[in-house]
Amino acid sequence: MPELPEVEITRRGIEPFILGKTITGVAVRNPNLRRRVQRNIERLIVGRLVERVVRRGKYLLFECEGGSLIVHLGMSGSLRVVEPQAPPRKHDHLDLIFGGTALRLRDPRRFGMVLWNRGDALRHPLLARLGVEPLGEQFSAEFLHRATRGRDVGIKQLLMNANVIVGIGNIYANESLFAAGIHPRTRAGRLSRARCGRLVAAVRDTLLAALAAGGSSLRDFVHSDGASGYFQQHYHVYDRATLPCRVCGAAIRVARLGQRSSFYCATCQK
Repeated sequence: MPELPEVEITRRGIEPFILGKTITGVAVRNPNLRRRVQRNIERLIVGRLVERVVRRGKYLLFECEGGSLIVHLGMSGSLRVVEPQAPPRKHDHLDLIFGGTALRLRDPRRFGMVLWNRGDALRHPLLARLGVEPLGEQFSAEFLHRATRGRDVGIKQLLMNANVIVGIGNIYANESLFAAGIHPRTRAGRLSRARCGRLVAAVRDTLLAALAAGGSSLRDFVHSDGASGYFQQHYHVYDRATLPCRVCGAAIRVARLGQRSSFYCATCQK
């Protein structure tokens, strides 16, 4: 599933092509996404100027006068910049057309979303309760220490709780915990302020490194220009079960936590 780095890279890739541009058309080939595409989507958005392209968690917001187009890539989606007349491929479900340029949503699993929302998108039920941005100023040792008090859940599950911290999925939660030397099963409420500080720094460093590497090449994810990221070449634990730890040489282990695979080094992560 595209996580914060992949969504932010998508935002940066598409912004030059749509910022300040007017939506001139919509081509809906399959409306049956996670939320069915609105029947009157063309009437709602054609003629609107895109004033800002922002990311909130894993959501992309195309802010226009009077409202925003809320886009989510789901588990397998990607947005590609193409010519409007380019023949669609299988799973190319929707085009947003900006004159001679189109944004094409490809989504094999159809868990993505394209939704027009009048008014402030941040008040929409999908976004109103989202937690802090891990690359923002609010995400600090003090914040994480407060957020973990009294919580018996494992710290990896808390990192992936979008009502607490947004955008950290399974890949970057695994990698961040390894970098901080914290076992994924560690009860969140037992973390000291110092360990919270180490984890905050590890999350930031991991996400920034992923951004610099162009994100991870997930099975269905590609950049807006069709390129792939290469952060997966730097994974320390994710998807490396039984392989030697890059630091100590011990075999990487895998366990199921919260119905997700958790990869860790029992020697480096206490």
